[in-house]
Amino acid sequence: MDPLDFLTDEELLRFFHCKKTEMSCIEQPRTFLNQLRDYNLVPEDIYKKVTRMKSKQQRERGVYQLLDWLETERPHCIKVFWKCVFEDHIMQLYPALRLLRNSLQDGSFSFIENLPEKEETSENKKEEDKKKLVEKKGKKRKQSVEEEEEEAGPSSPCTPKQRKNQLKHSFSSPLRKGEKEDIWNWPIYKTQLPVTCGDKKGSLNRDKLARGEKCILAEERWFSPQGFEEFGGRKSSKNWKISIRCLNTPLQKLIQEGHLKCPTFIRCQRAATQSEERRRLFPSSRCESSISVSDTDSEKGEEEEEDDEEEDEEEEEEKENGDKEQEDDDDGGEERHDDVDLSRFGGPYLPVTCGSAEGILKKDRFASGPLGKCIRTADRWLTPADFVKEDPAFADSFWKRSILCKGEPLSFLIERKVLQPHSLLCKCKLCSGQEEHLLEQQNDDDCFVCDGPGSLVCCDKCPRAFHSACHLPPVDESLLGPEWLCTYCVMTESQGWYYESDRTLSQALNSRVSDFMLQCQHLLLQLYNSDKERVFSLNPCLMVTGYRNFIKNPMWLDKVAENLQNERYSTVREFVADILLIFDNCAAFNKNNEFGEMGARLKQLFDREFHRIFRVQQ
Repeated sequence: MDPLDFLTDEELLRFFHCKKTEMSCIEQPRTFLNQLRDYNLVPEDIYKKVTRMKSKQQRERGVYQLLDWLETERPHCIKVFWKCVFEDHIMQLYPALRLLRNSLQDGSFSFIENLPEKEETSENKKEEDKKKLVEKKGKKRKQSVEEEEEEAGPSSPCTPKQRKNQLKHSFSSPLRKGEKEDIWNWPIYKTQLPVTCGDKKGSLNRDKLARGEKCILAEERWFSPQGFEEFGGRKSSKNWKISIRCLNTPLQKLIQEGHLKCPTFIRCQRAATQSEERRRLFPSSRCESSISVSDTDSEKGEEEEEDDEEEDEEEEEEKENGDKEQEDDDDGGEERHDDVDLSRFGGPYLPVTCGSAEGILKKDRFASGPLGKCIRTADRWLTPADFVKEDPAFADSFWKRSILCKGEPLSFLIERKVLQPHSLLCKCKLCSGQEEHLLEQQNDDDCFVCDGPGSLVCCDKCPRAFHSACHLPPVDESLLGPEWLCTYCVMTESQGWYYESDRTLSQALNSRVSDFMLQCQHLLLQLYNSDKERVFSLNPCLMVTGYRNFIKNPMWLDKVAENLQNERYSTVREFVADILLIFDNCAAFNKNNEFGEMGARLKQLFDREFHRIFRVQQ
């Protein structure tokens, strides 16, 4: 039983209260913060604010403020907090946390019960003094600004202090400490911005957007915002300002903040005057102010005044902005997802993308971001948190938003119960983190040939797994050594040295099968894997009534595999002839129905793979 279960929430909270400073002093707290974020213990805006801090003193202060927020706002999660920070990978990285765990287990924490009661009066007094100080500073700054405006004239000399203030006011709002300027403010993005919609990427021309023209260039084509939304697979959302994003920030936010200008694209038949058209194209006050120079100057003065006040109330405003941004995203999400057809996300597997990375998500393997290797790529299984790192551009992004399935983020699938995250305290094989369970997750759960479950032999180099009888050659489990490679991996390992040069088709067909047994087995496994419905694998005479009345010489993959293993083929030509006989019979019996088309596709696959593996000259 977990030792934490013997302690009450009150005891754990008192211990937490005394150790906040100690925890805030840990070196390199990024992994510690990531762990809290993965367990949903801290809001996204606070997490981003702390991780952006550069100096050691700033980080310590930021971590302490985060822990203080956790104690005040989420005391009911205190047991979850200690369970998540006491996990093995965190203990190995932070010796200070390991000492805290030991003090909890040996009972040396009992001294905290004698803490004096917290005095509220001194705290209230501090808050009142702080408010008075802010008001006093605000009045003083406002007064000094007014004096400077009255004294400064066209011919009046400027003191060094005045020059400094004028230099400061000539720029936009200063960045807060620890923040990076957003890319839409960078000079190189003055005319264009990188944008995405679903799995499509493009470049947005700011001037064309402001004029209401086709403004997004993607794959050498120009799109309107609505057209790019449809091109990215988000037509059903009918809200391009939310669907189209710049570095995961909806264009709606950039428009609201004045970074982008756009027309309202109103469909209207009546003629409009020039003034009406201007109001229609520039509905926001920010855009209207750009028409008049005098209005711009007056607004700039007001913005400078507000910037000074923002510096004094930095933390309060950041919190408000974070909450507002979250509300905007939530509202936009509801509007965007109202008419999404959830039947598109049925079945045990879902195709997913993250930038240029592609994979298949297996629903019953999904547990959370850092746990449960549920996404199968071409060469391995990954957790969602690891999958986003496959594309370096998304390495530091949040997996719930960055991983898309048919144009929708995983956060939406979780919200609609398509994916079911495990509890924070779950101890199943996916969530345990034990080495043996992690090893099991490295390979497929079903046979790569027949797609069925059961006792499987796992390859030690790739994620494939096979039934002993399904693999070619069949696997004798009693002879298995410490490491076993499947035919696919053996083929890959040998490609670098197996052949010295290319050969003609005639040379390949006349070769002895005994010299190319590995290649023939590889081709058969490819056909088995592509025949998911087992249409060409089994004896058709047993599956289709009257089949032999139409086809005099039936052939199927299991029969070819049997002949190959029993050395009934002397040349590669005989092996290929039986394979092609399967597809010829299929075309003759099925004519132009779906099975005939399936056979034609499989034949094309065989021809392509045969030329590649045998290195046949084109």
